[in-house]
Amino acid sequence: MAMKITDECTACGLCLPECPTNSIAEGDIYIIDAGTCNECEDQPDGQHCVAVCPVDCIIKA
Repeated sequence: MAMKITDECTACGLCLPECPTNSIAEGDIYIIDAGTCNECEDQPDGQHCVAVCPVDCIIKA
């Protein structure tokens, strides 16, 4: 599985530097590459992008 950024994204950019797999890229809204996103399964603190998102727009795909 991978995470997905919904249309509610405000493109604030907070998630971009938090992604340990560099799976997030800029677009009209930010997007997550499902091929490289591992939902931070190897991170003890869980999903970094979800933790910093101010509008809660990052969900499991």
